[in-house]
Amino acid sequence: MKIKHVLALAIMVVIATGCVTQKQMTYMRDADAAKTDSINARFQAKAQTIIRNGDALTIFVTALDKEAVTPYNLPTVVYATPGSNSVQTTPMLQYYIVDEEGDVNMPVLGKVHLAGLTREGAEEAVRARLETQVVNPSVQVRLVNAHVSVLGEVNHPGRIAMAGDRLTILEALAAAGDLTVYGQRDNVLVTREVNGKIELARVNLRSTDLLNSPYYYLQQNDVIYVSPNKVRAVSSANVSLWLSMVGTVASAATVIVTVVNAARK
Repeated sequence: MKIKHVLALAIMVVIATGCVTQKQMTYMRDADAAKTDSINARFQAKAQTIIRNGDALTIFVTALDKEAVTPYNLPTVVYATPGSNSVQTTPMLQYYIVDEEGDVNMPVLGKVHLAGLTREGAEEAVRARLETQVVNPSVQVRLVNAHVSVLGEVNHPGRIAMAGDRLTILEALAAAGDLTVYGQRDNVLVTREVNGKIELARVNLRSTDLLNSPYYYLQQNDVIYVSPNKVRAVSSANVSLWLSMVGTVASAATVIVTVVNAARK
């Protein structure tokens, strides 16, 4: 075998290991019209995020008689810009922290248990306590600190705020700029805390089974980690290493061919 053939073969091996196919990069590759009924038969849309210990909440009580509900609200605050005399004139609601027992301590009402409830459930729980003291009260509850974290092979890793009651893993990845070409789409890790315990699960973005996964809808504080695929090993940061390996293989092949030719003479 000639040296140039050996060198060409080595280069072809490197190129082959550095290719990412369309099949590997396509999400829910098995999706088609025939699968729709099967998916919908099992699909359950998540209603709302569940309030947990440690969550930060704003709770705002209103009624026709505004003076009657004033004692039940935390005072609004304004902030001065550090190092400046300017003041933020838009008042901001203070927030409650759900304690270890799952309660918030509200003015006048005292402790109200909210952990384990949806946002609407929390509004109803506070409203029920108010109805004996205020005529036709209205309650608005919002999660202040709800977010998920996206790490690994995505274009913009970081925290993603949960602005509404629902956030899917696809929406979180979209907010993170989608996966890079080096991300494993069939092996995405989701870390979740449930009742003080850590759950680890892996989801396959290339399969429609994702839509029926309990991790399709994310919960606050979930962490999504996208692992690098094998192609990452031959990324631009490692080109010099691979070229060095090709040179080593070529040199070894040269020695072998030289020895074989000498033995034939």
